[in-house]
Amino acid sequence: MTVTVVDAPEARRYEARLDDGPEVAGFAEYIRTAELIAFVHTEVSPAHEGLGIGSALVRASLDEARAAGLRVLATCPFYAGWIDRHPEYADLLYQNRSKVSD
Repeated sequence: MTVTVVDAPEARRYEARLDDGPEVAGFAEYIRTAELIAFVHTEVSPAHEGLGIGSALVRASLDEARAAGLRVLATCPFYAGWIDRHPEYADLLYQNRSKVSD
């Protein structure tokens, strides 16, 4: 089984397919700006759970974010948890650097 992950910018999500088939087995929705990509929701179809599709989505999308020089905002709990378990990706996380206070 091969998981292929591709960016589908018109749908604002990364999509995962098994063995290059037509069916989307999982997806990760995002909001993207010129400097930041926020991952807001990840979903894997029940028929494909437990096959590593979520991890493949996160790894591929974070690798692309790194290559594009984007900061990452992981509002999706799956992304946040995955990055916690893979600290080699923690450097991508967006940090609020504002010095403004109330």
